[in-house]
Amino acid sequence: MGNAQHATAESSDASVPVLVLKMHHGSLGIARSLGRLGVAVYGLAARRDAWAARSRYWRACFEWDVENAPPARSLDYLLGLGAWLGRCPLLIAVSDRTAEFVAEHAEALSSTFRFPRNPYDLVTRLTSKREMYFLARRCGIPTPETEFPASRADVTESVERIRFPVMLKGIDGLRLHARTGRTMVIVRNASELLELYDRMEDPAHPNLMLQEYIPGGEDSVWMFNGYFDGESRCLVGFTGKKIRQTPVYTGSTSLGILLRNEEVIATTERFMKAIGYRGILDIGYRYDARDGRYRVLDVNPRIGSTFRLFVDRDGLDVVRALYRDLTGQRVTQAAPLEGRRWIVEDQDLVSSYHYWRDGNLGILQWLLSLRGVREGAWFAWDDWKPFLQMCGSLMRSAGRWATRKLAFAPARKAAS
Repeated sequence: MGNAQHATAESSDASVPVLVLKMHHGSLGIARSLGRLGVAVYGLAARRDAWAARSRYWRACFEWDVENAPPARSLDYLLGLGAWLGRCPLLIAVSDRTAEFVAEHAEALSSTFRFPRNPYDLVTRLTSKREMYFLARRCGIPTPETEFPASRADVTESVERIRFPVMLKGIDGLRLHARTGRTMVIVRNASELLELYDRMEDPAHPNLMLQEYIPGGEDSVWMFNGYFDGESRCLVGFTGKKIRQTPVYTGSTSLGILLRNEEVIATTERFMKAIGYRGILDIGYRYDARDGRYRVLDVNPRIGSTFRLFVDRDGLDVVRALYRDLTGQRVTQAAPLEGRRWIVEDQDLVSSYHYWRDGNLGILQWLLSLRGVREGAWFAWDDWKPFLQMCGSLMRSAGRWATRKLAFAPARKAAS
């Protein structure tokens, strides 16, 4: 693995507590992974009824929303909580916003917590698709060709030279999702592009970009999960593919498979060494069959919610590597569990329906795709409550959907 060193999941010292800054299924994976080693894991949740907060592996969960509370109040809250926890806890960001918060307030937080230190400017450049694009190009890392229109006139001008289909994406995906419920769409022609641009853009604060569409199916989308030490050396590195996504075709992993890809690992190591990155990294690529290159799509300077797909034969994942490194223990990686599959149960159920409806997934194909699934985001034999909470919520949503369908059917029949 290039200059990567090796890592083991066995932990001789689990005495340092951990604080996770947000609650979702990736956070649940952290609680289970470290909790099974005997580590005291604490979490922050915007709502106490969050599914992930029901895990038996949380030592405690506290109701606090770092992403939306005033930063000064969050900083005071965290410093007080960290002092109460003691032993200089590990602080783990699990979203772009929390990663940016930690980087911005690193000086103050480092008096109470331990975490990989990255310059705030670097973190924000990686979370911004615009800045990441220019950073990758400067480092010689292949990326899809991208334009950043500032107005409708710029889009109209771009239509003359771009090749369809094209990706219309948010520079800040979270801001676009809050505004439209989407983070990206595939656009087939010029009229559709102008229509979607008018509907999705905020003219006062431009946030849309036009990205070259790389031909190929979902099997061309690759992921890298790894951990980089204080000298930007890759101590642990895994790669895998998305099998299904949420939203379909363009979203996050709902079903993934762990597969080794030396070129993706080498490209990522070269990129992170060039920019001096430290800590856990989640990065996505798309293979371009036209020239045989892997083009970087996005970089998450934090742990990704898919991280439990990536496990070695000794049980090591990136959060265990982080824990061992920051508590002064040896990190050694065994062979990855090639072919391991991981699923987000609720998301994949919905995605599978959409793939089936589009004619891209048959019943037998769906059943075969589940062979090799070794872990779910919600289900665990030793930790049932989050899964049961998820199932209850899913059933209530299905009931509301069925009720709306039944209520709409007579009205439609009467109208006809």
